[in-house]
Amino acid sequence: DDGFSGGSFERPGWKQMLSRIENGDVSTVIVKDMSRVGRDYLQVGFYTEVFFREKGVRFIAVSNGVDSTNNTSSEFAPFLNIMNEWYLRDCSRKITAVLRAKGKEGKPITSNPPYGYVKSPDDKNLWIVDDEAAEVVRKIFRLTVDGMGPFQIAKQLTEEKIEKPSYYQATRNRGNYKTMCNFETPYNWTGGSVARILERPEYMGDTVNFRSHKESYKDKKAVKNSSDEILVFQDTHEPIIDRRTWYMVQELRKTVRRFDTSGEGSMLTGKLYCADCGGKMHYRRGTTRAGRDWRGIPNGEVQHTSAGFNCGTYNSARKQNRKVCCSHSIKEDTVKQLILETIQYALKSVRMDEAAFIKSMRSASQVRDKGEVKKLKSDLVKKEKRFADLDLLIKKVYEDNAMGKLPDRRYEMLSSDYEKEQQEIEISMREIQEKLMQFEEDTDRTEEFLLLVHKYTDIQELTPAIVNEFVDKVLVHKIEKMDGDRVQEIEIFLNYIGKVDLPAQELSEEEIAEEEKKRKRRQYSREYQKAYRKKHRPEIRQLIEGANAADRQKQIEEARQSADGLLLTDSTEQVAAITAGENKVIVDGSLPTKEEVKRKYGR
Repeated sequence: DDGFSGGSFERPGWKQMLSRIENGDVSTVIVKDMSRVGRDYLQVGFYTEVFFREKGVRFIAVSNGVDSTNNTSSEFAPFLNIMNEWYLRDCSRKITAVLRAKGKEGKPITSNPPYGYVKSPDDKNLWIVDDEAAEVVRKIFRLTVDGMGPFQIAKQLTEEKIEKPSYYQATRNRGNYKTMCNFETPYNWTGGSVARILERPEYMGDTVNFRSHKESYKDKKAVKNSSDEILVFQDTHEPIIDRRTWYMVQELRKTVRRFDTSGEGSMLTGKLYCADCGGKMHYRRGTTRAGRDWRGIPNGEVQHTSAGFNCGTYNSARKQNRKVCCSHSIKEDTVKQLILETIQYALKSVRMDEAAFIKSMRSASQVRDKGEVKKLKSDLVKKEKRFADLDLLIKKVYEDNAMGKLPDRRYEMLSSDYEKEQQEIEISMREIQEKLMQFEEDTDRTEEFLLLVHKYTDIQELTPAIVNEFVDKVLVHKIEKMDGDRVQEIEIFLNYIGKVDLPAQELSEEEIAEEEKKRKRRQYSREYQKAYRKKHRPEIRQLIEGANAADRQKQIEEARQSADGLLLTDSTEQVAAITAGENKVIVDGSLPTKEEVKRKYGR
C-alpha cells in the first residue's frame, strides 16, 4: 500500500487485503498508524469497529497503541480518525487557496499541458510548443476549415496511423497518461477527442483557469463552472492556431451539416439564409425520376434534378400542412457560380488599387486617417486631465463651504457648473472613444481581408476552405416574375468587408438584340404550350392515364415475378405478395391502400 494516499480507499493493496479477508486468509491487520487505514473517519470506523470484528480479524495500529484485543486501547481511536480527516481537510483548503491565487495571476493550474504543448524545462508555469503534436493539431483545424467533421477527421487520422493523444503522451512519460491509456489501440482516434481539441482556446496562446471545481475534497467528479467563473488570460504562451482560424472553426461547428444518402453534403451548408424570414436554407440533393415531356406525358427518359437549397422554415411548415414563407428554391451550382464571381471581383478590385480599397473600408468611419487618430487621442488626454481637475475643484469648494469660507449660494453655483462641465466632458470622451474603436475595428477588418487577398493569388474554383474563409452569408430572395421571366435576387456578404455587389454587365447592341429574341421565343413557347394544353386537355389526360396505367401494370408484373408465392387471389383480382422477412406487401391491379388491404385480407 506504499505510495498511495490514505485520503482514498481506491488503493490496490487495500482492495487486495479486503478480498483476502473475505476469503478467510487473514487473521491480523497491522498498520503504522490509524491514518494508513484512511482519512475518512466514518469509513475507518466501519472497518475497524464493524468489518474486522465480524470477520474475526485482529487490528493493530503500532504508533497509536491501538489493539482490538484490548478495548481500552481503542477508546481514543475515533478521535484520532477525526483528527486525521481534519488534517486532510485542512491540507485541501490550503492547496485550494494556493491554486486559486496562482490561477488569478494567469498561471496555468492544470497538471498537464494540452496535447501540442509541453512544460518548459526552465519554467514549469510556461508552456512551449511540441512541434510533432502541434503539426497534428494544425492538421485537425485545417481539415475542419476544409469542411470535415470531428468523426471524419478521426477516421482519417486513424487510417493514417497517427498516434492518439493519450498514447503519444504515455509513451513519452508525461503526466499520468500511462494509467489511462489503452496501449492495444495506439491509433484509435475518436470524434470526441478531435472535438475537444477544436474547443480549446489554449491553442490561440491563452490560459484558461477554473473550468471546473469539486464541492468537496472527497468528490471524484468535477462540476463545470459557469462562464462568469472561468478566467481567460490572453497571449500567455506561443499559439499553435491563429485567432481568426480558431474563431472560424467555432462558427463552423455551430452548423449541423446534413449529408445525403451517398454521404455527400454541400460546402455551402450554413451559409445560405432566407432573405424574408431569416431562416437557414436547407440543402436538397439532386435526384432522378421518370422523365416527362412538356405536356406531362412520360417519354421513357430519365430526368435529373439539380441539387439546391430551400427555405428551412418553409420546409418545416410544409410537413405540418402549414403555409409559412415560400420555398426560395435555388440551384446549388447557381449560387456557387455567383460566389466565385463575387470573390474574383473583390480580389481583382483590391489588387488593382489597394489604397482605394482601404479608403472605401473607412468611408463609414468618422476617422479617415492616422493623423485624425493622433489628434483625437491628444484631445482625449486633455479631456481626461480636465475631468480629474474638476473632481479636485468640486472637492475644494465642498471643503471651503464646510469650513465656512464659501457661502452656500456661491457653493451651489460653482458645484453645479463644475458637474455640468463634467457631464459634457464625459459625453465628449465617450464619443471620441467610440470613434477610435470604430477606426481600430475598420483597420483590423481591412488588414484581415488583405491577408486573405495575399494568401490566394488566383481562384478558379470553389473549395470548402475558400468558402469558409471568404463567405460570411448569402441572402436568397424569393423568385419574382418580370416580363414573363423568373428573376431572383441574391445578396452575398464576404467576411470583413460585408456586402459585395457585382457590377452590371454592359451588353453590346448585338447581345441586346439576341437577348430580346430569346425572350420573345420563351414568351411564344409559353403561350403555345398553354393554348395546346387547353385545346387538347382530354387527349392529354387520356395519354397520361394510359402511360400511368402501363407503368402501374409493369410494377405489378415485376412484383409478381419477384414474389415468393401468390396469396389470397379471387376471380376478379390478381394479387402478388412480396415477402421480405415477416412483412408482406400486397399489390393488385388497383393498388389499394394499407387500410384497404388490412380490411380485406386481414394483413
